[in-house]
Amino acid sequence: MPILRLGDVLVTGLLDELDDRSAMAFVDELTERITREAATGVLIDISRLEIIDSFVARTLSELTTTARLLGARVIVAGMRPPVAITLVELGLKLHGVETALNAEAGMAALGWYRTRSSREGSRGDDAS
Repeated sequence: MPILRLGDVLVTGLLDELDDRSAMAFVDELTERITREAATGVLIDISRLEIIDSFVARTLSELTTTARLLGARVIVAGMRPPVAITLVELGLKLHGVETALNAEAGMAALGWYRTRSSREGSRGDDAS
């Protein structure tokens, strides 16, 4: 799974099918990158996940705790309604995991804001 760096924030996502081995490799790589790149924030986009099991839920929770110990804030973005419903029905809790409706909202929570393009800015100038 690719992990992109935007300033001091790492951005990544989870794919549809995440087996236990892939999940552990993902955690190892992400925690290594947090340390190596002194990341202060991590955005994990899970909008492609259609189902979640207890192992993946526990992995996200543990990853968040580990990242916090390393000085990074983690936001999980894009949770689909069926995933949220499954977590509730199974009684699974993502302790300490911050969530955002989508990746843009998650990035804003981490201090990144969408800027207006120069084209949008020039419209206001033309109206004067």
